[in-house]
Amino acid sequence: MTIDTMTTLMNKLTQLHKSLLTVSQAKTEALKYNGIEEMQKLLQQERKHVQAVKQIEKQRAEAAAEWFEEQGYTAQEQTVSAMLELLSGEEKEELQRAYEALIFVLSDLKQQEALNAELIQQSMQFIHLSLNTLEPSIQSMNYGNQRQEAPKRSLFDSKA
Repeated sequence: MTIDTMTTLMNKLTQLHKSLLTVSQAKTEALKYNGIEEMQKLLQQERKHVQAVKQIEKQRAEAAAEWFEEQGYTAQEQTVSAMLELLSGEEKEELQRAYEALIFVLSDLKQQEALNAELIQQSMQFIHLSLNTLEPSIQSMNYGNQRQEAPKRSLFDSKA
């Protein structure tokens, strides 16, 4: 396994995550304008992207494990950052660029998904508020066993 294979896999992951970022941005617009049908389509696209990311990530992990085995490093974590510490020269620079590009896209995707989660939370709060205003609470109804007791008066005035 060469570093070129690892760089190619990292670039594929970057492209998939960029595509996921585009889907996430479209989800934001669908959330803003209450596009339920569009949201369902986007969620299906997102599932397909996530499955592809899982496949490529599995290939990347296998390629990393193979590279570490070929190099004779078995005791440490088999990650790209560990690889970068062991590499030098042009291979390191190439892999570093691919690694940083992926990190930046992942950061953008994380921010976009946080925005979507916040929008969904606000929508849920609005729905709960709307339901609470439409449904009167049991305590505010006039029905039930709650009777107000009238002050007790006797027929005779005891002070007289």
